[in-house]
Amino acid sequence: MTRHPLRALDLGVRRRIDSLVAGDHEGLRLGVGSEREEAVRYQPGDDVRRIDWNISARSNDLHVWRPRADNQLDTWVLLDATPSMAFGTVSTEKYGLATQLTQAIGVLTDAPGNRLGVVTFGPDGLRWHRPDRSRLAAHRMARALAEGPRTGTGGPSLAAAIDAFAAHRHRPGLRVVVSDFLDPNGTHEAPFDWHRPLRHLAARHDVIAVEVIDPRELELPDVGSVVLVDPESGRQRNVWTSDAKLRRRYADAAAAYRAAVAAAIRASGAEHLSVSTGRDWVRDLARFVRTRRRTVRRHRRGGSAR
Repeated sequence: MTRHPLRALDLGVRRRIDSLVAGDHEGLRLGVGSEREEAVRYQPGDDVRRIDWNISARSNDLHVWRPRADNQLDTWVLLDATPSMAFGTVSTEKYGLATQLTQAIGVLTDAPGNRLGVVTFGPDGLRWHRPDRSRLAAHRMARALAEGPRTGTGGPSLAAAIDAFAAHRHRPGLRVVVSDFLDPNGTHEAPFDWHRPLRHLAARHDVIAVEVIDPRELELPDVGSVVLVDPESGRQRNVWTSDAKLRRRYADAAAAYRAAVAAAIRASGAEHLSVSTGRDWVRDLARFVRTRRRTVRRHRRGGSAR
């Protein structure tokens, strides 16, 4: 990762994020903590020091308050390193952008006690990188991920990788799935096989699905005859891109597919962030963080909990 995006994140975005760092990150489950979460009827064994005398007096029933868990943030990133990520027509490949985002997550979640772990999956299976302090792990990942996505065929699907990802760590925390969400078998309509595993992951953790795309995946340029190669299977196809009708059909199909992916992510209970090699990803991330912070604050005021 270049110095400039990381410095921009450190000085700009990080100051605006308060929902992902220790102290401001609300626990996903009730547990040991200091902030009052809710009042419940007293049960034998409850801590008598937490009796809420005001509510007890109004209800004529003894009530105690439960604390909100003040958890240190446990973050894990599942990073797609399949051949389809080795594609880019602008300044970087999708995999390069994905690794920058992984570093950014380490910067944004950096706080005392917070830890970051990374899992990559590709043709040679899953690779687990031990968790460490968020910022340290982010910089270590910059070197470990510099080799690029893996070549070849086989390996776990996105669905299988998410299943393994969910089973590996049980402590509730933040889970980030970074992928282009392209099916090597060519499936382009819901239901997608990764939807159910993603929903199961989101049932226990705070999940962000980061969709990485390239502009040429959304529309074809008018450049005449082009040989397109599927990076997953190696299949080739010659396409005459000067056909306006073909370009329109391609753009419509690509838009429909991306809309279906976005809908499936939202239906799973995960949050969706779309980034592109052709856009300022730092700006996209900052916008996502601001929106997320407002959502968290609305939930706090409304007293709702996941």
